[in-house]
Amino acid sequence: MRAPAKLFLASSNPGKLAEYRELVTPSASLLPVDLALLPDFEALPVFEENFATFAENAAGKALHYSRLRDGLVFADDSGLVVPALGGAPGIHSARYAGAQATNSQRIEKLLREMRGKTGSERAAHFVCAIALAKRGRAKAIVTDRVDGEILEAPRGSGGFGYDPVFYFRALGKTFAEIPAEEKNQRSHRGKAFRRLLAALSSMI
Repeated sequence: MRAPAKLFLASSNPGKLAEYRELVTPSASLLPVDLALLPDFEALPVFEENFATFAENAAGKALHYSRLRDGLVFADDSGLVVPALGGAPGIHSARYAGAQATNSQRIEKLLREMRGKTGSERAAHFVCAIALAKRGRAKAIVTDRVDGEILEAPRGSGGFGYDPVFYFRALGKTFAEIPAEEKNQRSHRGKAFRRLLAALSSMI
């Protein structure tokens, strides 16, 4: 049996690591992987995500931290894109209502900005970019998206971020109303991570 590939997530967030570990399950037959947080992440020099695209931020982060630690390092950047708002919140999704804002405050700001918009103006998509690097060299950069629309009010108690107002028409529910396992199959992050595992499988 093939030995698991060890991947280090450039983060100190155990919640994000747990989410990625959940995403491994559907792709376990593709390539066995062992995921862990990058050791002593908070003691390392911080990478400032100042690029204009999700892919550039993910790649910059993975390259930066892979120069500081051995092994395969992966990093992501993701967010919500609303074309009718000029692409906002976009790369600023987490800081859309201020650096210390709550999910509710970010949603409130989004709904204010969307006021009066109807039909196709409410179209939106989530984007996730994931980059994999080793010793300062990029090994893979993948992106994926999921399309939906912004509701006028939140629905559901699951998920996080903008999930309660992101309506996924194929299931007739918001991402906050979909069970986690099903969301992992449909989400931008789930699709992007499966792409990364497929790319990694072809390298090893």
